[in-house]
Amino acid sequence: MNPDIERQSIQDIKSYQEEQLTIALRYLQENSPFYQKLFKKHNIDLSEIKTLEDLVKIPTTTKDDLQQFNDDFLCVPKKDIIDYVTTSGTLGEPVTFALTDKDLNRLAYNESRSFTCAGVDSNDILQLMTTMDRRFMAGLAYFLGARKLGASIIRVGAGVPELQWDSILKFNPTYLIGVPSFLLKLIDHAKKHAISLKDNSIKAAICIGEPIRNEDFSLNALGQKITKDWNIELFSTYASTEMSTAFTECSAQQGGHLIPELIIAEVLDENFQPVLEGELGELTITTLAVEGLPLLRFQTGDMVRAYQKPCGCGRNTLRLSSVIGRKQQMIKYKGTTLYPPALLNALNQFEAIESFVIELKHTDLGTDDLIIKIATHEPTEAFLQEVQDHFRAKLRVKPTIEFHDIAAIQKLQFPARSRKPVLVIDHRNKLHE
Repeated sequence: MNPDIERQSIQDIKSYQEEQLTIALRYLQENSPFYQKLFKKHNIDLSEIKTLEDLVKIPTTTKDDLQQFNDDFLCVPKKDIIDYVTTSGTLGEPVTFALTDKDLNRLAYNESRSFTCAGVDSNDILQLMTTMDRRFMAGLAYFLGARKLGASIIRVGAGVPELQWDSILKFNPTYLIGVPSFLLKLIDHAKKHAISLKDNSIKAAICIGEPIRNEDFSLNALGQKITKDWNIELFSTYASTEMSTAFTECSAQQGGHLIPELIIAEVLDENFQPVLEGELGELTITTLAVEGLPLLRFQTGDMVRAYQKPCGCGRNTLRLSSVIGRKQQMIKYKGTTLYPPALLNALNQFEAIESFVIELKHTDLGTDDLIIKIATHEPTEAFLQEVQDHFRAKLRVKPTIEFHDIAAIQKLQFPARSRKPVLVIDHRNKLHE
């Protein structure tokens, strides 16, 4: 690992990654049944893959590949596996990721670097508001990262605002780690129970799972709602089980920084060619230094923009925008192209909306249909019209909006075995995201 590489020149970072790519390709050729077959099928001569630009000579890997040939991706004997995690698969069954002892050390290194990027040091106390169980990688990563950094961590887990505030007031953590919409529940609990949002130890929150920024990096509606009542700094972080790596914001908050030792990132168009800097494309990743289940040119399905201009924090690494949307969740609604995060941002503008879920369906004609189910203490025709007018003004669409009881909405948000709230239910592909 080379933590100093992020502040070297862009060209030095690229040269370093190309050296690591050569090592990663050799490892796959020697140990991965899946990639051995892929290289042979497509007559890939690895000696010709010398630069990052040469990666386009290799076919991409998809989630369907992981689903169908899961065991063939494993590069170590099963006796070397220390930890198993799973992620939802595109074909319905979970995809297994197996981590060796070396992979767990890599995971700890990744998160310690990510915490450092967000300003955390060994003097901080982190309150973890996400699960460490249910075969979930994120909670484990945060715990290992804090331990490696030398920071303290309080493993409270998800939900239960009363317990969260009890821990805040008892242990004085400085950072919270959790889903940003849950911070609104903490704020609401504080207001109802006379807990001061000014006189407490929290100085920042590391936000996972939901976007808190617009495409220009300003706070979106959700981020503004949080900071309006609670004067804390918000840091966005983006990660996935497949890449075992995070892109986390620094103090400049102009996108999540790539960690050069751990991952190579490409942003590709529909023809699997790199887009220009700042253009929208699908994030495609190649993991570095993964021992158990490494991936090469893996299509994440996440639509992002990438920026290479050096950052004000002194790092010269690639930066990613918030996820604009999931490629498979692109909506063609009455002639307008939309992604769910834009819908979430529009809904978060309304204080009166207590909870919501977005459903995507196909009509009888095969076109996309969009239904938004909301719970509100103002279920009036006038309020419905106000919400529809807002969508028409901001997104140029008028979706179907239905009022539902909050209990019914929350039942949809938390289906069986869910590890995080489901805000978008895509019946078109039978996917829950």
